Amino acid sequence: MVLILFHILCIVAAFFAMEFVAWFTHKYVMHTFAWNIHRDHHQPTGNFFQRNDLFALVFAVPSWLNMQFGIMAGCDFRLYIGIGIALYGIAYVYVHEVIIHNRWNAKRKIKNRYLQGLARAHFAHHHHKEKEDGECFGMLIVPQKFFRTPHH
Repeated sequence: MVLILFHILCIVAAFFAMEFVAWFTHKYVMHTFAWNIHRDHHQPTGNFFQRNDLFALVFAVPSWLNMQFGIMAGCDFRLYIGIGIALYGIAYVYVHEVIIHNRWNAKRKIKNRYLQGLARAHFAHHHHKEKEDGECFGMLIVPQKFFRTPHH
């Protein structure tokens, strides 16, 4: 039972650690020296695939390596860290690509208050078309002000 709880803790900790990794990478890598790869996310080209999609592969590597080495070592903690990273990647695709950017034309209206706040934060970030500092580099944790209901 203790081992199962430890594995669950590894998954949850890795998932939430990825929010910091994503924020840090977004702010200090994508908006600096990797801007040429990230640019087409802020300045869409109309292509189905974006160069920015390459970052998904970058983030998949630590997940895959942790799972591979964890399995090779008899399903140790690295497997569960890899699972947590993969779950964050799935959450990212669902929240960022499907819900916020509607990349596959789901045409759903966002009704959930939390998701509405995430969308507001992300669109505030996208207000900036160049690599200068904007705001809201996170995906799942954003400032509280974006969760307040806007006045119409």
